[in-house]
Amino acid sequence: MRNMPAVLVVEDESAIAELIAVNLRHNGFRPRWAMDSESAQREIDAAVPDLILLDWMLPGESGLTLAKRWRTDPRTKDTPIIMLTARGDEADRVAGLDAGADDYIAKPFSTKELLARVRAVLRRRAPEEAGEVITIAGLSLDPSTHRVTFEGQALKLGPTEFKLLNYLMGHAERVHSRAQLLDKVWGDHVYIEERTVDVHVKRLREALTLAGTMVETVRGAGYRLTAKPAVAVSTDKASV
Repeated sequence: MRNMPAVLVVEDESAIAELIAVNLRHNGFRPRWAMDSESAQREIDAAVPDLILLDWMLPGESGLTLAKRWRTDPRTKDTPIIMLTARGDEADRVAGLDAGADDYIAKPFSTKELLARVRAVLRRRAPEEAGEVITIAGLSLDPSTHRVTFEGQALKLGPTEFKLLNYLMGHAERVHSRAQLLDKVWGDHVYIEERTVDVHVKRLREALTLAGTMVETVRGAGYRLTAKPAVAVSTDKASV
């Protein structure tokens, strides 16, 4: 039982929740169910799950509001969140990712795809072998302590942004396409859209503050991390 990852299913439609729970249970997961924002918060307060499947439209607070709150809570800031919703437009997907979701699945979806995405997200969040400290132009990343600093000032990065920065710093000055970054940073990129990279690059630049200009967009090619940014751009206006 202890090796079965706990998954909190936050879904107000009982038929969908039961279908998800049955498939999770049959594939080695330990599902819990919450039908609204209030009961979801109670479940989180009682025990933080290994992963959250979160519907957007809920009685009470929306899934978007919950995702933003849980991303700012120290107990849940690193907990993987996959949003499940009938809102499948690009703008909605971007809003979900911006709120802190690790992945976004539009309804209707197949249970096989859902399980594949759950496994992929959990693999991305699994601990990796720590490497040596990397320092480039005042920006320093320590994989063993999961700390990032710029000119001695500590920076706060989400887990996905940390992995993205770790990869870019480990391959500095090289240009990486979105597909390459999905493959190297996310893995199993068949299930994730390339737009996801743009969203996380934007978040990474914002988290890096003044060092955000080191993450450059190479138009038509992708992204690179450079010690000598071509143009000093305000991080809140940096394009993806």
